[in-house]
Amino acid sequence: MTATVDTVSPVASLLEPVTVAGMPLRSRIVMAPMTRNRAPGGVPAREAADYYRRRAEQGIGLIVTEGVLVDHPSAGHEDTVPRLTPGPAEAGWRRVVEAVHAAGGRIAAQLWHLGSLREPVDGRPAWTPSGVPEPGRPAARAMTLSDADELLAAYAAAARTAGRVGFDAVEIHAAHGYLLDEFLWPYTNRRTDRYGGSPARRAAFPAEVVRAVRAQFPADRPVIVRFSQFKERAFDARIAETPAELAEILTAFADAGAGVLHASQRRFWQPAFAGSALNLAGWAKRLTGLPSITVGSVGLTREFLRPGGPESVSGLASRLVGGEFDLVAVGRALLGNPAWATLAATGRLAEIADYRKAHEDVYP
Repeated sequence: MTATVDTVSPVASLLEPVTVAGMPLRSRIVMAPMTRNRAPGGVPAREAADYYRRRAEQGIGLIVTEGVLVDHPSAGHEDTVPRLTPGPAEAGWRRVVEAVHAAGGRIAAQLWHLGSLREPVDGRPAWTPSGVPEPGRPAARAMTLSDADELLAAYAAAARTAGRVGFDAVEIHAAHGYLLDEFLWPYTNRRTDRYGGSPARRAAFPAEVVRAVRAQFPADRPVIVRFSQFKERAFDARIAETPAELAEILTAFADAGAGVLHASQRRFWQPAFAGSALNLAGWAKRLTGLPSITVGSVGLTREFLRPGGPESVSGLASRLVGGEFDLVAVGRALLGNPAWATLAATGRLAEIADYRKAHEDVYP
């Protein structure tokens, strides 16, 4: 017998249409960015249009693409990660955008620079704020001010291309220990110039990236910034020890033109700071007034969709309805379940596969 959810399902709150930062969305569900390695030579494969379309036609309000490397030699080393450059890559992304729009969805391009997580290529080390890599990474090069100017130009160029392609938004990846996050994290940012020191000064270069992207992307489409406390190899890392420190960072983003904040944490139900139940997305919205996206272990198993505690859909929905955040990103659950939102909404739990690592190797 197929399991069902309550007639008045907490999933319903996730499926309400909403307008965020001037962007009308069919639901409050966001597809989180996930690297797929299906872009030989940096060009999205033709299957990419079908891959993203399948999610869009199943009730996802906003799709955030896999990370797209900005066009600079320091950005990344993998030949199967997409770029956003004029020519074949631009044409490939236009196919994707057109397919998503035809299915009634919206899509944002995530702009990415790996920082110290880029492998050394031809003896050239990765670029980082201070030459201090994330733990366990090879030695890296401290960026100069002229390096920073080069990268600002690369981000701006990517934003122009994204606008021509027709993306509904762009997201700047400033989370998880990649380059922009390395500026935010005191462990990797030891600079003594205008890009180092207090939380606001550590946020200065990422904020300049936001400003450069905002200036080159159509004004009626939002710029999203993704940030986190944790890193890929340092789950206990923090860019801010207090809400006041976080306010310095996020205010810099808002002042530079960010329209939405995407707060990544490992588990959405965990408080961001002692003394408050607010999660990271909740604090982002409270501190800046900007709409926020929460993400972190949403829907990894069918049990999430059964009413229960704070880690269940009931707990998530109560926070969403209460206004703690505005959108909910679902990541790994969508790899093996393109129709996750539709199946969850109709109570067809038996048709939803629990996330397995093997799902990362398929491209349905």
